[in-house]
Amino acid sequence: MARRHSPYYHQFVALGAEIVDRIGFDAAFRFSSVQAEHVATRTAAGMYDVYYQGAVDVKGREAEAFLNSVLVNDVRRLTDGGVLYSSVPNEAGGMIDDLTVFRFSAEHYWLCPTPSRVDRVVAHLTEQSRGRLAYITNCVSGTAYLSIQGPHSRTILAGLTSLDLSTAALPYYHFRQGILAEVPVVLSRTGYSGELGYELFYPRDYADHMWTAILDAGEPYELKPAGLGALRSVRIEKKYPLYGLDLDETTSPYEAGVGWTVHLDKGDFVGRDALQRQRDAGVNRVLVGIAFDGIGFLPKLGDPVTFDGRSVGKITSADIGYTLGRTLALGYLEPSIADGTGVVVTTVDGTSATGTVHHAALYDPDRSRARA
Repeated sequence: MARRHSPYYHQFVALGAEIVDRIGFDAAFRFSSVQAEHVATRTAAGMYDVYYQGAVDVKGREAEAFLNSVLVNDVRRLTDGGVLYSSVPNEAGGMIDDLTVFRFSAEHYWLCPTPSRVDRVVAHLTEQSRGRLAYITNCVSGTAYLSIQGPHSRTILAGLTSLDLSTAALPYYHFRQGILAEVPVVLSRTGYSGELGYELFYPRDYADHMWTAILDAGEPYELKPAGLGALRSVRIEKKYPLYGLDLDETTSPYEAGVGWTVHLDKGDFVGRDALQRQRDAGVNRVLVGIAFDGIGFLPKLGDPVTFDGRSVGKITSADIGYTLGRTLALGYLEPSIADGTGVVVTTVDGTSATGTVHHAALYDPDRSRARA
């Protein structure tokens, strides 16, 4: 099947980006080097296109009640302009996807799924909405998206809009609608980097104009186009899970370390009974971080993890954390493996290394940079 393109594909080609197949999409892996783009995101700003991020629109008189019946988090916590992190559970409590929820009003929401999971999420929501006054529209193909992440992101974007981007006016996990670079946008104080940053959603027709406007505005502030390599690298320093590697339909929020998103007291929802049983009985695996000394050892999906000579779990993903100067991995281990424990990871070629288990992010664990 032919691969799909985001609206910026020709820009990737013009800049000489390394193109990779990301689940049916031609995605930019890097423009210069993963390390340079990682460092730019941490110290200046990086501009990301996540191969096809976009919105699934949910409208109707029962929109709020419907979403509360298909998400683990409680959307009633949101006010207009608020954003919520949640997951879409199946009947067994497994995660169909993890995503963000945007509230425009009690009768209008956006969901922003993982790009590779859009079709699955839309099909599930459509089935669950039968007989409800809630209407699901997949708007992804008509939406363009850019994420501007890093300490200079606010300054760069503030020069292109009259919107007040201060934390007082636009706190972390909130969004505003307005005009930026002469384009109507939804501008959200969210991102996957762990830095101060913004995600922009706007009509696809303006994609070329927006790319150029932001790149030009960011030049004095050392903004760099950045690819999936840097995004995976900055996210693993924050211990953010990646759907398709660290999460799938067999993993629950409690196992994935995001049990705080599950609100069992909000009333009935898909998967509630299974999740309540799991919470009461406990889980037999939990997603943890593993940090290695230096960057010479890089495990892969499925590599076994041992402690005192016995198997205790497997690696799900690994990348180099360039800010920390260490290889970092995520994996599911037995809950008995405590924070700070040394475990051994062995690759398929027989190479082994000892890493230290950590349950919190090693980079900015209190999220003070993203909230700045």
